[in-house]
Amino acid sequence: MANGTLKVSNIETSSGSGNITISQSGETVTLTGNTTISGTSTLTGGVTGDLKFNSGYGSVVTAYGVRAWVSFNGTGTPAIRASGNVSSITDVSTGRYKVNFTTDMPDVNYAVAIGSQQANNNDSQVHNIENPNVGYVEFQRRENGTVYDSPYIFVTVTR
Repeated sequence: MANGTLKVSNIETSSGSGNITISQSGETVTLTGNTTISGTSTLTGGVTGDLKFNSGYGSVVTAYGVRAWVSFNGTGTPAIRASGNVSSITDVSTGRYKVNFTTDMPDVNYAVAIGSQQANNNDSQVHNIENPNVGYVEFQRRENGTVYDSPYIFVTVTR
């Protein structure tokens, strides 16, 4: 294996007890212990294992990522306003939509949160998830038992 060059101004741990490992297997860098990355940092290639962080709540815990999200207009021909990992919306029928993922979920054990604007003030809303699939999630929205389209629909998929 060819020798490379590592040029740094300073590498230190704040307590003197952290571990810093730079692997010879290419561009792999492993940071263990209490590690702080500051300045301008770019993480590419993803994270192997659990991503954990403390967002000021007093403990470091595993973060569960949003795997897909979308904000769309569900009236007429559905139109995506903004999204992440959503390739398209299918208008199945009145009040029934299919959110198609750009990249499939690893399995169907994901959680879906759906919100939408009411068609009629003070009506109760229900969003029924139909058979989850790795490539899409299909749902129907009802208000007081009647299906309605909505101009504002928000879907988040967490896994």
